[in-house]
Formats: sequence, structure tokens, C-alpha cells
Amino acid sequence: MLIGGFIHQSFIDYPSKMAAVVFTAGCNFRCWYCHNPHLVLPSLIQQNQIIPVEEVLSRLSERKNWLEGVVITGGEPTLHNDLPTFIEKLKDMGYLVKLDTNGSNPGMLSKILANKRIDYVAMDIKNILEPQAYNEIIDVYHPSEVIEKVKTSIEIIKQSGIDYEFRTTKVPGIHTPEIITQIKVQLGPVKRYTTHDYRNENTLMNASCENKT
Repeated sequence: MLIGGFIHQSFIDYPSKMAAVVFTAGCNFRCWYCHNPHLVLPSLIQQNQIIPVEEVLSRLSERKNWLEGVVITGGEPTLHNDLPTFIEKLKDMGYLVKLDTNGSNPGMLSKILANKRIDYVAMDIKNILEPQAYNEIIDVYHPSEVIEKVKTSIEIIKQSGIDYEFRTTKVPGIHTPEIITQIKVQLGPVKRYTTHDYRNENTLMNASCENKT
């Protein structure tokens, strides 16, 4: 698994928990407002230092009596075939595990959720669940296929029995109140749906500056 960033502790990434945040490198979406493009674009990933998995696990082992959970985000974590193994190691340490995902890999998501080894899932909903609208954000070559996978992931999460949220980053000029209402209708009854205002900043870089300990 490629790890492109690590934050020792965060009070905002896992609801009501103090958690470390692991950023995986690589993503299959090309959202133009992405906060961490250096974890998405291959040309930028190559310029960054990849953190060895064992180094991250070692740091987490040292902090297991201090932290409550670990957030795995990206990039898109479900693109990594060894994600289930990484999660197992976190659970063996006693951590709660939260996964952030774009929902494009329902096969991996289903595999992870099947054995109840994660405790919380946050899935990004980029736009209304229609190929053209979604592709205004994600810019891929096969939006119809992606939408079907996203819809499948939504149902997998809703039926998983674990805690979850769906969330949308509100981009000015795109996510009008009417669009947000339509997304809510398409999602149907859910435990939690949240929206966040778009901020033009690098999430990982800003957080890293605050966690140099």
C-alpha cells in the first residue's frame, strides 16, 4: 500500500474520536477542486516521499494508548489490494478504524465491510447521481459505469450495520440548494448526510504543519 502522508493526531477526522490519519496515494477520480492533488496525480506522487507501511504501523503502535482510532483516507484507499491486511493490523492494535472512500470500488468495500473490521465509513457524494452531472466533478472516461458502482456502494454501506455518513463538498456554482436537496432525495433514508463548504487549501499540508510532533 502506498502511503503518501501521515498525521499523528486529529480531532476532526473521526467524529468524537482522537485519531491518527493515514493518507494513501493514488486515486481514480480527477476532481478539479481536490485538496490533495499530490496524492492523486501520478506525476506529483512520484515527487513525494512514500512512507513505508511498517514505519506507520510502528508509530501507531507507540501511540495506541493515546489515540482512539485511525482514519484511512486518500487519494482513494480502496484501490490498494492490501488495504484489508492493513486494517487487520490496526484492529489487532485495538484501534477503531474509519475509512474515507469515493465509493468507486464496491467489491473492495464489500470485502472490508463483510467481516465488520472497520467501525465507520464516510463516503463522498460528488454530485447528483447522474453520469453527466457526476462527471462535471470527477472527469473520468466511463461516468455511467462509475455511477453504477457508486450506487452499489451506497447500498452496501446503508445495509452494512456499521456507523457511516455520506458527505458532499459544496462547490460554489455547482452545489446549489436544489442540487443538495436532490442528492438527499436520491440517497433516501440514511443515518447521516453532511455538507462541507469548499476551501481552497491543501488538507494534508495544513494539517501536517499543525502536527509536527
